[in-house]
Amino acid sequence: MQVSPEKSPREAGPASTADLVQTAVSQISTLVRAELNLAKAEMLSKGKQVGTGGGLVGAAGVLVLYGIALLLALAVVALALVWPVWLALVAVTVAVFAAAGVAGLVGKQKITSATPPVPSGALASVHDDVQAVTDAFREGRHS
Repeated sequence: MQVSPEKSPREAGPASTADLVQTAVSQISTLVRAELNLAKAEMLSKGKQVGTGGGLVGAAGVLVLYGIALLLALAVVALALVWPVWLALVAVTVAVFAAAGVAGLVGKQKITSATPPVPSGALASVHDDVQAVTDAFREGRHS
């Protein structure tokens, strides 16, 4: 039994339509998988940003609770001896709520920067891929 050596694609002549379609399907499948992996990675990154922002908003809530506790504690401590009681309470209240406001604003900014939860980088890449394929088809028809 004689085994014939396989011919390279150039030696075999022009590829058949079925071979071209099979190659295109394979390449499109690979491209779609790659784009899905890119979208998944981008969504993971945005999820982490939302988590960080949510943590900072939670920290703002804890600071508000500490502010309430401080208000009660400071009513009883030595500041009442140095300033009038009302002035000591106002100064501490302003400082604690200012810290809570800063933490809340930073947390809100983190959440806002991660939304909308759309993988914009992956979508732009898919748009570029579709445009490249469309251009290639147009050039193929005119040449």
